[in-house]
Formats: sequence, structure tokens, C-alpha cells
Amino acid sequence: MTHRTAAQALIVLATALTASGAAMAQAADAAAPAPAPLLTGNVSLTTNYKFRGQDQDMIGKNDYAKTKGFKPAIQGGFDYAFGDSGFYVGNWNSSVNWLQGNSIESDLYGGYKFKAGPVDMDVGALTYIYPGNSVGNTTELYVGATYANDSFGSFTAKYSHTVSKDYFGYAGAKTGSGLKGRNTGYLNLAYSKEIVPKVTLKAAVGFTNMSSDIRSLGYKSYVDYNIGATYDFGSGLTLTGSVQGANKKSNYQVVAYPGIEIPDFGTFGTTYYSPNKARFILTLTKTL
Repeated sequence: MTHRTAAQALIVLATALTASGAAMAQAADAAAPAPAPLLTGNVSLTTNYKFRGQDQDMIGKNDYAKTKGFKPAIQGGFDYAFGDSGFYVGNWNSSVNWLQGNSIESDLYGGYKFKAGPVDMDVGALTYIYPGNSVGNTTELYVGATYANDSFGSFTAKYSHTVSKDYFGYAGAKTGSGLKGRNTGYLNLAYSKEIVPKVTLKAAVGFTNMSSDIRSLGYKSYVDYNIGATYDFGSGLTLTGSVQGANKKSNYQVVAYPGIEIPDFGTFGTTYYSPNKARFILTLTKTL
């Protein structure tokens, strides 16, 4: 073999190795999982927003409680994860109608997610803000644990503990009642499993343990429930139908119509409304 022929052979071999290495690198890149996005978002339209089993659209004509004509709620938010550190912050918002001078709920939260054996843990803090009427402002600390596998499904237990002076204004702390909603606790147990392709069964039950001051006002601790199913259209679009509500309806009744007062006979025709009433709710969500 001449020097020229040998040189040509080396060039051909080097070119082949380079191409092979590039192909292998591309294959490796294609096989490697894509990194989780740091910023994610979501937007929803729901026929009725319930929080822990209670309606969030309540104020009707003349500031009395409404019994029909509940408005859909527009909701949305975002989460930002700090790489693989486990730390995250987020914001979630929804239209509401249960406080005078307020029409939006804005939640700010941050926390830390980590693995504890087969369990996914989540600890953090969350503040509910109601611009225009701070009576409802509430801050909670929470801890959650999720266990999931393909055959069993996903089970989550989460506990939230109120650390602010009041719990959504129930104690009247900001109106000078001298009472507190602090130490109100909420435990939620949730289960989900895909039962057929694209359809996931979801069920949850929660228990709100009101503070002793709130209970002294007649508001009893109560159980809420949520059961339904979600259909996945793909591309981050889902539709959920569920029945949501709570017990202890009579302990949360508010006046819907004051009735007619007849002198010497009393008031007649008064009607009441409970936000704990069960309702069927549809929610369309787009994950961004």
C-alpha cells in the first residue's frame, strides 16, 4: 500500500468513526428523558367552584345568599420548580363571590418535594388572599404524602394547619370578635386510578376540624366529599365531572330570602341556603 493510499484509508476511517460517533450521540440524546420543565401552568373553566365542599359563589340580590344562577368560575395558575432541588413556588387564582368587595381568590405557595422510600412527600406553606376584603385571608402549613403504582393507583393523604389568626373569616377576628380561627385543621384523603384508557376515576374525602372559637359560634366540624372521573383528550386538555358537597348543611345556613314580617305575628316565608349542598360540577382544564 502506498503512502497516498494509506492516507486515503485513514481519512475514510476517521470520517466513518466521526459519523458513527455523531449517530451514537444523537441516539443517546434521543433516548435520554427530557428534563422536567421549570415553569408549568394551567387554566380552567368550571361550572361551580367549591372549596372543601362549600360553594364559593354565594352572594345574590340585595346581598342575600343565592339559591340558583350560580356562575362558572375561571381559574388558572403556574408553578416554578427550582431544577432538581425539590423546591418550588406557585400561584393559583379563581373568580369567587362570597365576600363583599372581592371577586378573586389569589393563592401564593411554596414548598419542598422529596422521596421517602416509595412515597412522594410534599411540605410547604400556602396563603389565600382576597384583594378588596382581607377578612378572608388565611395562611396554612401543609404536609402531603403520595403512594402510587400501576396496579393500585394513586393514594394521597394531605394535612393543612391554619397558622393565621382566622380561618376564612369564620371567627370574625378582623371584625373585632376577639375570637380566633388559628389551629383549624384539614385532612384530605384522595384516590385516583385509570380505569379504562384516557378515563381516570377520582375520589376524595376531607375533614375540617374547626378551631374551638369557631365551634363556639355554632359552626361544626364537617366532612366534605368529591367523586367523579376525568377524561384525557391529550395535549394537556382534560374534562372532569364530579359530585361535590359536604355534611352539616344546617350548621352553615345563611338567609336567602328574609321573608315578610307581620306585626304581632312574626316573620313568614324566610328561606335559607347552605353552601354545603351537593352539586354536579364540570371542569375543563388545559395544562400549559
